[in-house]
Amino acid sequence: NFSLHYQMLKGETLAFWKDSECRFFLGTVLLLTLVVAFDIHGAVYESMGQALRFSSFQIASIVTTTGFATADYEQWPAMSQSILLLCMFLGGSAGSTGGGMKCLRIMLCFKYCYKELFKLIHPHAVSHVKIGGKTVPEDVMRSILGFLALYIGLFALCSVLLAGLGVDILTAFTAVAATIGNIGPGFGMVGPVENFAEIPLLGKWLLIWCMLLGRLEIYTVIILLVPEFWRK
Repeated sequence: NFSLHYQMLKGETLAFWKDSECRFFLGTVLLLTLVVAFDIHGAVYESMGQALRFSSFQIASIVTTTGFATADYEQWPAMSQSILLLCMFLGGSAGSTGGGMKCLRIMLCFKYCYKELFKLIHPHAVSHVKIGGKTVPEDVMRSILGFLALYIGLFALCSVLLAGLGVDILTAFTAVAATIGNIGPGFGMVGPVENFAEIPLLGKWLLIWCMLLGRLEIYTVIILLVPEFWRK
């Protein structure tokens, strides 16, 4: 989050720690890195040092949507590959250049789900979603939940369309996840040691559309396609 960098430059040394999204982001990255390291230790790499080095780099690369790869993670165990796929959806922080759903949205979604469960148990209780000690307005929460629903819906639709063009389901699934999240490599035909050259021409156009949707945060592109926007 660039605003946190600015606060650090102003001398607020605890700015990163005070930010709940930053703590969520760093905690998630650390946890996933350790899980992957223990999973690939022995199965792929002999030393724990190697396992930590490769897992930390690959998790950081994907979750920040940097797109670098220092290992063929398709040779890793299934659990590690599943975690890397999860990281494609997690994305960076709000206020950063990272893609994906963004940690802030996911964190607020979890808080909202907890609030709804709490209301089921305590129907007369008054509860709010809060972040940084401030209540998140309902219209903001609706916008966030709408974005996440659109993200998942477009991901599913584009994956089905790409698979319909003859691309295998693993490649279709991860190619759309990688492009709509602006990640870079995926799995299968678009893995870390492959590229998108073998994707059919129509599939490439579909993935270009996915990249635009992801980079411009979906809402911007959809609004431009609504006729009422141009009438106004």
